[in-house]
Amino acid sequence: MATESTNPISMVVQPHVAQPVAAQGKRPEKFSGTEFKRWHQKMLFYLTTLNLARFLSEEAPVVSEGETDTQKRAAMDAWVHGDFLCRNYILNGLSDTLYNVYSSAKTARALWESLEKKYKTEDAGLKKFIVGKFLEFKMVDSKTVMNQVQEFQMILHDLHAEGMTLSESFQVAAMIEKLPPLWKDFKNYLKHKRKEMGLEDLIVRLRIEEDNRLSEMKSGRLQIEAKANLMEQNETSHKRKRVDYKPKKGKAKKIKGNCYNCGKPNHMAKDCRLPKKNQAHVSEVRSVPIDLGELNLSAVVFEANLVDNPREWWIDTGATRHICSDKEMFSTYTPINGRKLFMGNSATSNIVGLGKVVLKMTSGKELTLIDVLHVPDIRKNLVSGSLLVKSGFRLVFESNKFILTKNSHFIGKGYVEKGLFKMNVMTVMRNFESNKITASTYLTECFNLWHVRLGHVNFNTLRRKGKKKEVLEKELMKLQVVIIKEMKNLDAARGLK
Repeated sequence: MATESTNPISMVVQPHVAQPVAAQGKRPEKFSGTEFKRWHQKMLFYLTTLNLARFLSEEAPVVSEGETDTQKRAAMDAWVHGDFLCRNYILNGLSDTLYNVYSSAKTARALWESLEKKYKTEDAGLKKFIVGKFLEFKMVDSKTVMNQVQEFQMILHDLHAEGMTLSESFQVAAMIEKLPPLWKDFKNYLKHKRKEMGLEDLIVRLRIEEDNRLSEMKSGRLQIEAKANLMEQNETSHKRKRVDYKPKKGKAKKIKGNCYNCGKPNHMAKDCRLPKKNQAHVSEVRSVPIDLGELNLSAVVFEANLVDNPREWWIDTGATRHICSDKEMFSTYTPINGRKLFMGNSATSNIVGLGKVVLKMTSGKELTLIDVLHVPDIRKNLVSGSLLVKSGFRLVFESNKFILTKNSHFIGKGYVEKGLFKMNVMTVMRNFESNKITASTYLTECFNLWHVRLGHVNFNTLRRKGKKKEVLEKELMKLQVVIIKEMKNLDAARGLK
């Protein structure tokens, strides 16, 4: 027979105290004022694992001063303790500078709202910056496509985070359009597909295509063509050779490959019936295996190491130093060893000397170049445009010519020749005996040649007639005036002033 117990059961209600869980999340890195959204999410997750996230939104319980209920007092003490832990966890996640700024916050909620108010506000400038990154982003051949796809996805994520959502079709079309130049054929293939394709499907296709390209590259089947246009003058006759089209006797030998003139098979270029192409511009093609992950592409024109006219000077805005190939053009010279000159095509040349070169412009004024490098291997004598500008000169390029001035005073000019700007230099002054530069060191083209061209008396004839030194000097001065006049006429014929 069951009996009813008369002992009362006492119920003890424990106050709710936030107890940290056993498996805590990793403490986020300290916040220093940047990337607040990422730090905000990490800190919120960290506080959630500690069962302290509720203190970010709860109000503090209100207990009157004369309250005698022990349970309410215990609940109040537990809330204050939990809020203290939450507030200090957040403060410890800030850098030292920000810690000093926000350490005066009374509660965790006040601290959290203060951080959000300062760093989580909508910034119109940030939206414009992200849109600019999206529009300017373009994939290149020197990096793997998948790495660049991930970068593009991060930009799309930032756009969505700022509230600027883009449809998936637009994202797919934008990613296809931003593929690198070597993927031109695959890009056209994707553009002509009629079936709708999702963003993830496109990424899978790109990954498969890149894996196939890498495997072909390792097997040596993927190659690119490196072309160099050699702007050499062809001195062959322009007269077309007469070709005998009569059939030759005997069995014709079968030719392998295509004709270099017309591209058709079974005959050589010398036997081609079509007009011969102009060979003044020779295209040299080389097949080079590439590694898309390590290749840095650059457009370089390879030229034969043949020195042009050593008295011609060319303006080069990409050169950082003045460069000369002829030692005899220096007025002062100091030999040096162990220095290298780095070319735009990654080649190097030895620098054997350093000195001063004085150029006599056709305007009659002198241009003194200091610290000119003597590089015997260089093809053209170069004047650095950046050094001229640094020295106070002004270069104006327009209408296939350039004007060189300083302090509004005209110094000289030049014109375009073979794709480069050539300076109008009349003479080069040189004197190795001393640092003084005299007018007697002016050099021009061969005087005998100019005497013949202009109908003057030859030097040998003057010597045979016993002319005095004064007469010779007078003839030289007269010839120099005529040369200047002829060069001005030549400039006028070229359309220069």
